[in-house]
Amino acid sequence: MSRVGKRPIEIPSGVNISIDNNKVTVKGKLGELSQEVEDCIKLNLEVDKLVLTPASRSNNVNNKYGLYRSLINNMVIGVSSGFSKTLKIIGVGYRVSKKGEGLEILAGYSNPVIVKKTPGITFDIPDNTTIIVKGIDKQVVGEMSSKIRSIRKPEPYKGKGIKYLEEVIRRKVGKAAITEAGT
Repeated sequence: MSRVGKRPIEIPSGVNISIDNNKVTVKGKLGELSQEVEDCIKLNLEVDKLVLTPASRSNNVNNKYGLYRSLINNMVIGVSSGFSKTLKIIGVGYRVSKKGEGLEILAGYSNPVIVKKTPGITFDIPDNTTIIVKGIDKQVVGEMSSKIRSIRKPEPYKGKGIKYLEEVIRRKVGKAAITEAGT
């Protein structure tokens, strides 16, 4: 049985959960999210927590049981506090600026790269080398961050590129100079 699925989902104050024909809708101060849940999962809404129980004990149901518990928990966290990812741009001449609703990124190409804003996402730029992607949907925040990072992935020799703030780049040693010892 899924260990993740066994834990009940704690509902913080200010968050409302409604269940209608296996469709879970979560409303909070930051917005509203909804998720369809398959019939093999039963939802029990209590006063301050939501409990998921599987309808049968098969492996397929157990997998979905833990998955739906995580998805609904991420929705509760998203509408109450939100998600964010921070990206850092490293390199001489590499920088970012806001261009309307989107971003204009200079990352060593001949032309700047324009990133358009996805609905539900906001960008914060504290300085010209830092991007903070914020939103209520964890999947959308991760996809947008990955899309920005893929513009110029960090390279292992000098470390130039766009990286996540907590990411550690394993550096490689470049070519060693040939010494003339003995000739």
